[in-house]
Amino acid sequence: MVPMKPPTPHSFPTRTRWVILSLLLVISIITYIDRVNISVTARHMMPALGLTNMQMGQIFSAFVLGYALCQIPGGWLGDRWGARRVLTGAVIWWSIFTAVTALAPTLPIVDLLGVMGSLILVRFLIGVGEAAALPNFNRAVANWLGPHERGIGIGIAIGGIGIGSAITPPLTAWIMVNFGWQMAFYAAGALGLIMAAVWFWYATDHPSDHPHVNASELALIQGDPTLQTHNIPKGVPWKAIFRTPTVWWLVLSYTCLGYVAYIYMSWFYLYLVNVRGFDVLRGAVFASGPFLAMMVFCPFGGWVTDQLTKKYGMNRGRSYVGGLGMGLAALSIVWGAYSEQPLVAIGLLSLGAGWLYFTVGAFWSSTVDLSKPYAGTLSGLMNTGANLGGTLSPTLTPWLADQFGWNAALGMAAMVTLLGAFCWGKIRPGDGLQPTNRE
Repeated sequence: MVPMKPPTPHSFPTRTRWVILSLLLVISIITYIDRVNISVTARHMMPALGLTNMQMGQIFSAFVLGYALCQIPGGWLGDRWGARRVLTGAVIWWSIFTAVTALAPTLPIVDLLGVMGSLILVRFLIGVGEAAALPNFNRAVANWLGPHERGIGIGIAIGGIGIGSAITPPLTAWIMVNFGWQMAFYAAGALGLIMAAVWFWYATDHPSDHPHVNASELALIQGDPTLQTHNIPKGVPWKAIFRTPTVWWLVLSYTCLGYVAYIYMSWFYLYLVNVRGFDVLRGAVFASGPFLAMMVFCPFGGWVTDQLTKKYGMNRGRSYVGGLGMGLAALSIVWGAYSEQPLVAIGLLSLGAGWLYFTVGAFWSSTVDLSKPYAGTLSGLMNTGANLGGTLSPTLTPWLADQFGWNAALGMAAMVTLLGAFCWGKIRPGDGLQPTNRE
């Protein structure tokens, strides 16, 4: 631990915590570049490798499977070993396999699995690595930001999803056209390896260990600097977690969020082109609307939940944002679905995505409020729910659209979002985990 001098009346807090947060934002952007770039390169990969649409869909799904299965282990590792080491290892892992994607058709395992099987395995392993990202973002935010800054902190970090979504298609397409589809994976992998080195060099698990943090900043984060401890959790209190209703209401509500979020990620562009009648290029431009809204609303919602928590306490400060955001998202989605004007529909549906991600700061902060030492594990559990919902919606949505029309499919999404809003009436993160021993 770096020795700290007590704060003086004229010592201004350093701002190292915001540098840490900026690094998390960049890593967040990279996760989405590595996740989405294959959907752009698929246009050249499929004819070059002889892959069908269905086969490419299975390759896409392999990432989601690895990502969903490893959320809890990734969060637990962060709680046990710290976000500095775990996040560094995770970024290196998924960056290597991102680069290996370009080589997958020529790897020795192709003789055993075929080209498709090789790509499925590589994408699954990328998902395994990226599963550690968001839970360890939350682990870092729990350690580096005080209770009234965690909402905006995790909101900024996860807001990188919107930025990554907006820049990945044009950037990847430019690289692919000029240098080939393989170079898109090599460049993304190299960027990740550079960022892993920067994170490991600059970050520490605890503010008191960082040479650029003064006592005034540490006091903002921890209150009394002498009270900070580096106790490492030795065992997850699964019994307490299973007995805490708030945990399961959070998981259910975030499952609802994931269901709707994956509709935007998988079907929104095709909805604009096939249903709303936009051409390919205009559809691509307008398809960025929901992700730009996420980029703005995610940190904004985090800031709002922090302000409300200061005024009304954790339980109401989190639930107001969670319930209101998801309620407004449901209204925007159903209004947009039934709007006859295409541009109005795009605006409302984009706003729906924004209000959906307005709640993210409240969700992830609630896992820290429940138990700071196990924030990584709890957020991994919660995010598993989101990806289970995300596994269902890309398949169920087109089926509903074929059977009952796109208005019904989007109406279903609005109902799921409304269910997520109602869950917030039961969520009380300020009460902590349920005691396992009754007195």
